[in-house]
Amino acid sequence: MVDITEKEMDNPTFKSDTVLSDVHLHCPNKRRLMVRLNAVGQPVFLSYFTLLWNTEDLASEKHKREATTEREYQYRSGDELCDEDRNNLKERELNSEVEALLDDDGDLEVVRRPRSASDLEAEDLLRDRVCPVILMKGEEDAFEDKQKCTCSDAVKIEHTMATPLEDVGKQVWRAAFLLADYIVFKRDAFRCCSVLELGGGTGITSIIMGTVAKRVYCTDVGEDLLAMCEQNVALNKHLMELGRGEVKVKELDWLKDEFCTDPEAPYNWSEEEIADLHDHCTVIMAADVFYDDDLTDALFRTLYRITHNLRNSCTVYLALEKRLNFTLRHMDVTCEAYSHFRSALNDLENLQDSKIKYTAEPIKVDFCQALIYERIEQLELWKITAEQLT
Repeated sequence: MVDITEKEMDNPTFKSDTVLSDVHLHCPNKRRLMVRLNAVGQPVFLSYFTLLWNTEDLASEKHKREATTEREYQYRSGDELCDEDRNNLKERELNSEVEALLDDDGDLEVVRRPRSASDLEAEDLLRDRVCPVILMKGEEDAFEDKQKCTCSDAVKIEHTMATPLEDVGKQVWRAAFLLADYIVFKRDAFRCCSVLELGGGTGITSIIMGTVAKRVYCTDVGEDLLAMCEQNVALNKHLMELGRGEVKVKELDWLKDEFCTDPEAPYNWSEEEIADLHDHCTVIMAADVFYDDDLTDALFRTLYRITHNLRNSCTVYLALEKRLNFTLRHMDVTCEAYSHFRSALNDLENLQDSKIKYTAEPIKVDFCQALIYERIEQLELWKITAEQLT
């Protein structure tokens, strides 16, 4: 733990050269409890994510979402504004209001609000700052009481916000929510499985999987990130105890060909754990890890290597968000990281391999939401079947 004063903890600054997850971006002023600073001095926040477990809750949430969509469609299509006379009346009123704002020459007169001292202060604020309302020390109990949920309807996650690109695993991302939704929706299919997650980040998807699976190996790189993930597993241990599952946090570097077995290294693998993974793993999953071409290639190489060492056939679930960017090279809006992912996925399917066959297909994203977030159309979920041929 670094030596940071209380004043510094109460006034963290998030700068423009960092990446901020949309999960946090849409509610920048939400009250957040900052619990500590991590080993590199980044503020760590605690968030509660509500779970809708039972079928009735899931169906109700889906019904409300569909009803809202229907109302928006009706409004856009004009079904509620079909009275022509009423429209004509509104148009005449609007024209009269516009005419009242014109001067003698027909120019529009705009009445401006007098500038105040607060306006001058606002100009001094940096536009590249995101400032959530951070609770001070001593307010933690009030935060806990306000956020209190029953032991089985919320996941507590410690995470950072607005990190450098190399630390995005410390944030919570929408594709992780999408994959968690699917796990809850298909929980009977994952019951008592042995699972490997690649790029587990904060561990939220592994924790949800741990409520139904027998054992989950949640993997990533970086001691600081893995320590945060391990803390989140401990915070939600009661959820996994309901299904008698367990989550083990381990290091797995896609840029290396071997598991970390150094007994001096934290989060290393024992020989027994590696054997257990190879003998029993039937599900591999990853969420929101396709943002860098080199890492995407490394992930697919890791997938190939691990599935080849498994005793049984395996199903791989990959959740991602297509992110659009304007590039000077194309002078257009493109989605290069997604395009590279699809190319790597196609190469995996077309591999000529005598031992294993890979088949990929998209999963229709119309299942109920178990977590509350914005399920945008750019979210995708893919299923890869790695079938042993011999």
